[in-house]
Amino acid sequence: MDLGFEPVATRMTVQDGVYQQLRHALMVGRFDPAQTLTIASLAEAFGTSNMPVREALRRLAAENALEIAPNGSACVPPVTRVRLDDLCRARVAVEGLAAELGAPRLTPADIATLEQIVAEQQDIGRNDSIYDLISKNQQFHFTIYRASGSDVLFQLIETLWLRFGPYMRLLSHHVAPSMKAGTMEPSGRHQAVIAALKVGDFLRARDEIVADIKATQETLRGICPDGQ
Repeated sequence: MDLGFEPVATRMTVQDGVYQQLRHALMVGRFDPAQTLTIASLAEAFGTSNMPVREALRRLAAENALEIAPNGSACVPPVTRVRLDDLCRARVAVEGLAAELGAPRLTPADIATLEQIVAEQQDIGRNDSIYDLISKNQQFHFTIYRASGSDVLFQLIETLWLRFGPYMRLLSHHVAPSMKAGTMEPSGRHQAVIAALKVGDFLRARDEIVADIKATQETLRGICPDGQ
């Protein structure tokens, strides 16, 4: 299992290190929908004993990012159109509010950071590294959401993105050919968000964030299986 995990060495950081790396991997779609994750294989990938992996899986299951089987292994939740629509309704509501609150609080340095992220997305798009692109997408959105100043909203958003991870995996497979062909805009609607922020049109910036979520939803609805 080569997922780019780094060994976690010290006793003080081992449990949190495993948890944080697994959490990020799930969030950016490193695992297939319905994929089984065994404790033994993950412990080997991290270079740790089974205990910190077991604890990390338990914590992620509590966040509804994983489902735990009776034998202790974990399963990535399957993807369905019904679950997709449910998640996206929640994302629009929560992230739309976070963007509305965060946009007026962004500093010129924050906006420069957003511009840098978009530039990096353009470079990544040309180099065909889909998971780096997804990570940059997360950085862009979270920069705006953190500016909201609401710990409650941000925690809800992180949980929603965790549960959305399997859909990002599905999306990554779908858009890879377009990336190779150079026909996909790597930054989505992010440039429109920045343009709105620069002129102080914060409601339009919020609307562009919502449109970005809905555009992803519409793409996924065409490739998501039916089901509950």
